[in-house]
Amino acid sequence: MNAETYARAVATPGVGPGWTRVVQSLSGAVPASAIDRVWLFAPIRREEREWGTAVVACRTDDDRRRLYTASYLLVVRGRERGQGRVTVEEVGDSPPAVVHEVIAGVQERTGDPHPPVEVPPDRWFRDNGFQPAIETATDTAPRLDRVADPETSTATPQ
Repeated sequence: MNAETYARAVATPGVGPGWTRVVQSLSGAVPASAIDRVWLFAPIRREEREWGTAVVACRTDDDRRRLYTASYLLVVRGRERGQGRVTVEEVGDSPPAVVHEVIAGVQERTGDPHPPVEVPPDRWFRDNGFQPAIETATDTAPRLDRVADPETSTATPQ
């Protein structure tokens, strides 16, 4: 079997159970109001596992962008179906004008022939069942909230 059929890009970047887990993990690690831009690399499925990676740029107080990678591994077939893990890691910071070059460098190093897809953060979070909570009484940053149905493992916006 050749590598092209063995490891193939699957699904639409940004939508699905793995991405929902990434959004949930990000909501605990990064204030929603700080997220400036999101780039999604196409998930890769190999045998019974799927991997996906997002790069998230967050605004800082000194007008720079703090960069995070958020990756998931999800078992999509077999006895362990539905199990997986998500990692969110701060990888550096950059001036806003240079962030796009950093993303291009990531794509080059991974060897992915397709560029990552940039999606508006609010749409990506909403598409995965999260909705920024509007807080008017305090100075705290908005949170991302969701209500999960444990029977179906689907997220329902509040």
